[in-house]
Amino acid sequence: MINDNFQAVNERITAACEDSQRTRASVALLAVSKTKPLELIRAAYALGQRDFGENYLQDALPKIVGLPEANWHFIGHIQSNKTRDIATHFDFVHGVASEKIATRLNAARPDHKPPLGVFLQINLVDETAKSGVAPEQAASLAAHVMGCEQLSLIGLMGMPPAAFSLSERGQFFDQLKTLQLDLKKALPTGVLSELSMGMSEDLEVAIASGATWVRVGSALFGRRIPKEKL
Repeated sequence: MINDNFQAVNERITAACEDSQRTRASVALLAVSKTKPLELIRAAYALGQRDFGENYLQDALPKIVGLPEANWHFIGHIQSNKTRDIATHFDFVHGVASEKIATRLNAARPDHKPPLGVFLQINLVDETAKSGVAPEQAASLAAHVMGCEQLSLIGLMGMPPAAFSLSERGQFFDQLKTLQLDLKKALPTGVLSELSMGMSEDLEVAIASGATWVRVGSALFGRRIPKEKL
């Protein structure tokens, strides 16, 4: 299963890049491996996949130990009491939404490791049930992260509401891209260069809007196991 799925997803990304007149190298695949067993992740790694996303910390830690050569991304809501483990074990976080969390991650990042790659999570439509910083507060948070020596400001991350149509998602992704371009005007070259947006059902739309990371789970690994069944 994973062989066929991996090929199919990469073919979709390649086709979307061609349609948008972008190079395939401009878009990275983040395999969302939350709730999936290590054996399946190893199979994806053997096919050439290197980046994996997890959002259940206790489920993720044994996988990281079992496959330390992979790049591990924390993609869930970051709770204050979990910042030490996240900063210690992960390479990237796709969901920093406050100065408090950034400060805690910075303080907990081991000195022998490179800076933790940070994506700021942006809440464009003011969803009360979803984490994220408001667009008007993004510049202040970006400046704070840049002042943290153990953090590296990589880019922005956003998720449109599940009820959005593909057209509405495209508008959402375009807004996130516009915000990125506005923020970059006041930042050094190369900072905030990435956009983490788009998933299994809308990766083509996200790539058309400028996504540089697409987060794909079900199209690669099959349907997700509910957390309560872990």
